[in-house]
Amino acid sequence: MSEKEELVKKFNRAARTIIAAGPMPFPLTETFVKILEYYMDEKDLEFIKAFKIRPSLTMEQIQKKLKDWTEEDIDKQASSLAKKGFIFNQPSSKGLMVYRLMPIVMIGAFEYQFMQELPKDDAGLKRLKEISELYEQLMKELAGAVQKNYDTMSLAFGKSPPFDRTVPLQKNVSGKTIEINETIGAEEQVLPAQTVEKIINKYDDIAVGNCFCRQYREMLGENFDDIGIDAEVCFTFGKSARHVIQQGFARRVSKEQAIEIMKNIEEAGLVHKAFHNKSDITKEENSICNCHQAYCDNFRLHREGAFPILNTAFYLAQVDQDTCTGCETCEEKCPMEAIAVGDENKAEVNDERCIGCGVCAHFCPENAISLQEGQRRVYIPPPRLKT
Repeated sequence: MSEKEELVKKFNRAARTIIAAGPMPFPLTETFVKILEYYMDEKDLEFIKAFKIRPSLTMEQIQKKLKDWTEEDIDKQASSLAKKGFIFNQPSSKGLMVYRLMPIVMIGAFEYQFMQELPKDDAGLKRLKEISELYEQLMKELAGAVQKNYDTMSLAFGKSPPFDRTVPLQKNVSGKTIEINETIGAEEQVLPAQTVEKIINKYDDIAVGNCFCRQYREMLGENFDDIGIDAEVCFTFGKSARHVIQQGFARRVSKEQAIEIMKNIEEAGLVHKAFHNKSDITKEENSICNCHQAYCDNFRLHREGAFPILNTAFYLAQVDQDTCTGCETCEEKCPMEAIAVGDENKAEVNDERCIGCGVCAHFCPENAISLQEGQRRVYIPPPRLKT
């Protein structure tokens, strides 16, 4: 086997290991490997070999797999890959350093690459544009793989835990608090924090970075100046915040600064999506994405047939039929196509699609929409596209 063939084999092996570390069924393609080639050298590929069986390892476990590597070698290589977005290197709650291999997407190298400040130099921008185009091709390949194996993939997605949890907007455009009708009966039920302010106040370590979906789309030539807010809307908390600050992906902010940024986000009507450790809403939040249907990959890739919607929702939009004027504002603003004006010229909510984000209530000029409380699992498979 030639040196070139051996290197190709190493990249393919690393790609399979990285794919296995994530939740999405990316096909092993030339595009996937090309993305890795932008970031990795042979030492990186050798290091990633250690994670073939398990995505999280301690120093001792890595040394058993990479017998010729010293602790200094391992830590140096892990730090290098962390800067590239492929390793999460933070101590556990017991103080033991754990090295976790990150997937390419959700949440991994893609998000970390695009949440940091964009390059200012022409060469850096050119390189990032090339990477963006590869990611765009990779997402098309993912959609193709999902569509090709649609029945099997839909069944598998349907058994998966929700990716995220919706935290509703609190006020409408006129500054009035959105009405919430409480209906959950089990008093002993412990609910996660239901406002972004309560989530923020739980944490001492808070970081804010740029929306990776938006910056990725902007590198592909799209423009979102009319959204009404800049790109710095992506929050991380606790251990995740310490990691992104340490790697230079985001900046540290105080609780007061975070709450002020969130107020601007709410005024722009973005969707709050909280992510929990191990996708378990009884565990701590590690981040909040603030999403717009124009650029959020969760929404866009669903429409393009690649991703399901898998969400924990605690609210459901309700329309006061007497107050609704049928203006269609809610229909235009809803990122889920969950509300539409019907034959009676009144807005109607599709319970199966509503994620309880409150965007419709936020923008309703008549204050005709409230939120009904009640936990639901929202699963919408990716649409089956015509070929």
